[in-house]
Amino acid sequence: MTTLHDGATGQVGNEGQQLRIVQELLARQRRVESLVHRQDMPRHQLVEEMVHKQHVSELKGRLDRMAPDCLARILEALPQGDSVLVWELLAPERGDEILDELSDALRDTFLASQASPRKPIMLSAFDLHNGRLRQIPIDSREDLVRARPIWVDLIAPSRTERKWIEEIFGLQLPDADDLTDLEESARCYIEDNGEVHLHSYFLLDREDESRSVAVAFVLHDNILFSMRGEELPVFRLQRLRARIQPGYVTEGKDVLIDLYAADVEYSAAALEEIYVELEAVGRTVLSPQVTDDQAAEILSEIAQQEDLNGRIRRNVLDTRRALSFLMRGRLLSPGQHDDTRQILRDIESLDGHTSFLFGKINFLMDATVGFININQNKRVSSLTTISVIFMPMNILAGIGGMSEFSMMTSGIPWPFAYGAFVAGVVAIGWITLVALRFFEKRKLRTGPDAMHETRAEATRR
Repeated sequence: MTTLHDGATGQVGNEGQQLRIVQELLARQRRVESLVHRQDMPRHQLVEEMVHKQHVSELKGRLDRMAPDCLARILEALPQGDSVLVWELLAPERGDEILDELSDALRDTFLASQASPRKPIMLSAFDLHNGRLRQIPIDSREDLVRARPIWVDLIAPSRTERKWIEEIFGLQLPDADDLTDLEESARCYIEDNGEVHLHSYFLLDREDESRSVAVAFVLHDNILFSMRGEELPVFRLQRLRARIQPGYVTEGKDVLIDLYAADVEYSAAALEEIYVELEAVGRTVLSPQVTDDQAAEILSEIAQQEDLNGRIRRNVLDTRRALSFLMRGRLLSPGQHDDTRQILRDIESLDGHTSFLFGKINFLMDATVGFININQNKRVSSLTTISVIFMPMNILAGIGGMSEFSMMTSGIPWPFAYGAFVAGVVAIGWITLVALRFFEKRKLRTGPDAMHETRAEATRR
């Protein structure tokens, strides 16, 4: 208890210190600008603009380093004029998270201002119209009250949107941190009031990156609520299918099962792309010559495909666990039960593909590393050949530098003596090179013959 109190006291003290710093910067800005404004100097307007930009930049840099909750407390503590000035300096992408921390009165004040960086509503509601899924335009709380949806889809919901869901449907949405911090055993459960909670991962495959996005599902009063941090292709595909095909869904559980089915199809399509990429990599790996630069690119491509394959395997296993939970909980109708079993069979077929791809990836990885070793061996062999060629030449050069050589050639003009010596050294080096090539070619010729002889002898035995 003492530790918690001390931690809260330290947090309050830190916010108070940040508030004093912001107040001092605002006061200094007003003093300096007032002083510059009163003085008569050349280019008065230019100097005043430069001073203003300097102080604004300093204050904005300080604000950008603060946490959203700390900024909210500072905005509430400042006078109205200063709070509006600070609000206008905040980056637009931080506006929504700061608004969620403010009091209702101050939030309404900023929302009514022209400088509000509030993001658009990312809440979508869908109902059934003539057997088809239809999206209901939601621009206000009143629109959501009038709606009778079977599916409510939220993307990074704000505090206001969460409040709408809680007040209208009596549902408390899970926090964004709970989507990734929960243990595997706590991702699927049923509340005492009958709410079904599922936390699953869906694949997001792009050209520049691939990752898994956490999605929370809640079945409440036959309405499916889905919440995630960003848009996913699987959800777009589901909305398109349900709009086109009549009778595709009839309730929230149908939407949930079809979302899992679409995720399995999306994963299968991603696996096909991995096959195509690995085939292109395989043609390069199996070529007669692979340079080190090509090998580095191949290893990078293989690593990306291996990461994607692993994510697909993890996601489909997560989908299997969620569908098995729905079946064990006796939450599905006979028709939904049959659809779920078919999805599980599709997942089993994907397991074989992911296992095969892991083996293919390991083979290509080993082959690429083998080419790198071959290239290194070639370089080492070239250095060895050079050292063998220059070894007798170095010995002769050492002899030529001795005084005895000068004594032996004292009667011969030194240009002729040393010229003949250099020619002899070069000849020795050339003879050594020819001998090395001869033995190397002989080894290459005798290698296959010896192999054939060994095979013939084994056949005779």
